[in-house]
Amino acid sequence: MAKQGKDIIKGTYPVLGMSCAACAGSAENIIKQQEGVLNASVNFATGNLSVDYRSNITSSEKLQQALQSGGFDLLLEDESTLQDTLEALHTAKFQQLKTKTFWAITLSIPVVIIGMFFMDIPYANEIMFVFTTPVVVWLGRDFFVGAWRQAKHRTTNMDTLVALSTGIAYLFSVFNMLFMDFWIQRGLHAHVYFEAAAVIIAFILLGKLLEEKAKGNTSTAIKKLMGLQPKTVNLIMENGEVETRPIDQVQIGDRMLVKPGERIAVDGLVLVGNSYVDESMLSGEPVPVSKSNGDKVFAGTINQKGSFQFEAKKVGKETLLAQIIKMVQDAQGSKAPVQKLVDKIASVFVPIVIAIAILTFVLWTVFGGQHAMVQAMLAAVTVLVIACPCALGLATPTAIMVGVGKGAEQGILIKDAESLELAKKIDAIILDKTGTITQGRPEVDEVVWSNFNKTDEAILYSIEKQSEHPLADAVVKYLDNVSIVELNTFESLTGRGAKAKYSGLTYFVGNKKLLTEQAIFLPSNLETKANSWLSESKTVIWFANENEALAVLAISDQIKPTSAHAIQELQSMGIDVYMLTGDNEATARAVAKQTGIKNYRAEVLPQDKAAFVRELQKQGNIVAMVGDGINDSTALATANVSIAMGKGSDIAMDVAKMTIISSDLTKIPQAIRLSKQTVATIKQNLFWAFIYNVIGIPIAAGILYPINGFLLNPMLAGAAMALSSVSVVSNSLLLKWKN
Repeated sequence: MAKQGKDIIKGTYPVLGMSCAACAGSAENIIKQQEGVLNASVNFATGNLSVDYRSNITSSEKLQQALQSGGFDLLLEDESTLQDTLEALHTAKFQQLKTKTFWAITLSIPVVIIGMFFMDIPYANEIMFVFTTPVVVWLGRDFFVGAWRQAKHRTTNMDTLVALSTGIAYLFSVFNMLFMDFWIQRGLHAHVYFEAAAVIIAFILLGKLLEEKAKGNTSTAIKKLMGLQPKTVNLIMENGEVETRPIDQVQIGDRMLVKPGERIAVDGLVLVGNSYVDESMLSGEPVPVSKSNGDKVFAGTINQKGSFQFEAKKVGKETLLAQIIKMVQDAQGSKAPVQKLVDKIASVFVPIVIAIAILTFVLWTVFGGQHAMVQAMLAAVTVLVIACPCALGLATPTAIMVGVGKGAEQGILIKDAESLELAKKIDAIILDKTGTITQGRPEVDEVVWSNFNKTDEAILYSIEKQSEHPLADAVVKYLDNVSIVELNTFESLTGRGAKAKYSGLTYFVGNKKLLTEQAIFLPSNLETKANSWLSESKTVIWFANENEALAVLAISDQIKPTSAHAIQELQSMGIDVYMLTGDNEATARAVAKQTGIKNYRAEVLPQDKAAFVRELQKQGNIVAMVGDGINDSTALATANVSIAMGKGSDIAMDVAKMTIISSDLTKIPQAIRLSKQTVATIKQNLFWAFIYNVIGIPIAAGILYPINGFLLNPMLAGAAMALSSVSVVSNSLLLKWKN
């Protein structure tokens, strides 16, 4: 996707072939070195390159060629098919990784069993060689390719560690198997380390599989947002005939017909007809909005029971829906790349380990005595074997796997490690009102009658049963067991209510204005009750015959039973709680008062929510956004931690990095506690992985030899490596039993 201004093009393109955060850095450097490039940023989290370049000097094709020379690729494809292509590539990559992991584990098991318990059986070395070779050469090929790619650009990453440790262990083992006499003649045992090479690759592949699964596919949210726009429209021609045309043929000024149940294709103004339109995807509010001559309508919103004609005012990328899609893309792309801690460590750790191995070899060669060369080789290999990145590679994914699993058991779906790590730092949380704090649907709270009788109740039920007004559904649901009567006539009064005739009398259902227009008497007890409800920001519906009001009904969006307790718990954790809503000031004030929220804003548009998130972030806050609607998606994508309510829209759940399945706000404090426990476990794992290396590498190099004559056997180094991995996995599993 590119936008041109004069000769400067601002483009966003998916980068293929990246395996870690260090790769993103390499790809970024390659692009920045190209002539004509003004600015470039590669985001590993989204997999995108954002670049500004001069079109008279370079082009997207030249940038693609530059990346291809560095072992990466740039996906240059039409915007309409881009998301489908990316999704297909991600699925293929995940399936390939799944297959490789399965075979690596399957082939490693017999190698480990033989290496540990059956080394004395005939042809043990040869059998292990047969099982290990496909693991190293086929299943682990990408590590060696990645390491070579990094070496060409004078950088290192996890691939370098894996390639060095497994490659040397494998080649050393092959040499020992083929030239066993070389060591025997020098009084040494020709041991093989096939199990170390196979297990390292199997474990690292498993770690990568877990990481890929957790990362998820961010393109799904954008794809679903794009899917809200219909592919065709009912275009009204100059001769008055209606023709179905592709949406890309619509131009500003065209007239269109929208039938009941259809999505509106573009932004425009109503010309003829009236209806109610579900705009919850924009406003987040559950009550459809009345539309008549001169009212605005927006792309992606859903027409209800009526039909109308409207004139196109904004089409294509100018519609409000297109702008929301763009804002979500920008918010996702603007986040800093996820610099995986292990890759940061590896960038320093790998050169140090290589340097230590070389230094070990040199020192043993100079001061090793009679078998200096042999001891030098063994010590250097032992350093590289013991410095295996298994423990480092498993430290984060195993803790994340257990943490995510525990969250799922508690009804908290967590998409990635970044949000789980960040949740513990949350100090400001923004809550959407409708569907998050409240139930998200209008319900009848109470009905007060001036003089109740079953016939009047049946008439009210029958009128609302025929009414197109969205609040009528709440009344029908409330009076579910009431019998229906056959009305003589029924008429919908747009914007006011409905009227009907039964047994010679006229009945009205609607707002107070409707009754006042008809000069209908309002009993004082009903008027007092109605005023009381209005002060609580409830919607009031009147039911009357042609002479007097018979009943008054209160309708509101109910606050969830657990919302107030959850908000109190968040505040007790030192977190500032804010409520944002597209609803009016009075309703927002009432909900805030009932739930104990001190900070709230009413009549907030989708783009205002995202702006408020950025405002808090500028103040140094780690911001969590909690919402359930499409209108929340931009703010969710902008926030540091995004949490969706499980009963909300698919778009919100796709954009958000956490989903509360039950829509119960008390799960959010639980998620924060889980984050603290998981991060603590990750830190413990990394500590033990480091301690293992800090102690193990010097011993492998022979630091104890001058003191007590101890030299670490490479086989013991392999066992120590395995033990470090077991300790990390065991520590991660302890997370399951923490409260």
